[in-house]
Amino acid sequence: MPHRLMAAAALATTVSMALLGCTSSPSRTAASTAPAATPTRHPAWPVTLADARHCPVTIGQPVPATKPWRESLFGWGDAYGNGSLWVGGLWPNGIVIITPDNVNQDGSLGMKFGWYRLTSGFLTITGRRLDAPARPASGVASGYGLIGFDASGVNFPTEGCWRVTGRAGRVALSFVTFVIKGHCDPDAGCAADRTG
Repeated sequence: MPHRLMAAAALATTVSMALLGCTSSPSRTAASTAPAATPTRHPAWPVTLADARHCPVTIGQPVPATKPWRESLFGWGDAYGNGSLWVGGLWPNGIVIITPDNVNQDGSLGMKFGWYRLTSGFLTITGRRLDAPARPASGVASGYGLIGFDASGVNFPTEGCWRVTGRAGRVALSFVTFVIKGHCDPDAGCAADRTG
């Protein structure tokens, strides 16, 4: 009987070692033997300026001279609107360059946009990243009453392609912009840090 017990123990040890794998490669867990998950559509690596070509950015245009309030809208030369709500100060080519002084302590990226309300309502601002999962962007309006000009600050949690939506009363206006870190030089203009 002890001979059988020793043989069974030796067999159990051999099977255990074979199952665990006595090689120099790392052991695999049940989770690692499962089929690989489908890759996400949007990888988690940092964006580059080349990624902007996949972002359906909104290109600003001057507010028509026939609008008597246009001078009251900050950034009226690069604006977008729907007749009741306008946003001004959209960046050239729809690409916002975030300089180091606009990176908040929590790492979010801050930018200011001007709004003009031809409808009554307090301005609320939200944002959603289109090219990868991310926390929502948050916007804070200055609260300049119910109608007319209102300044806002939008904090983007990450770089990337973002849809920003402003709401005043029952009216909403959305624009899309590409956000990337960079630098600005008074003589050379602004440039992204990663061009891709």
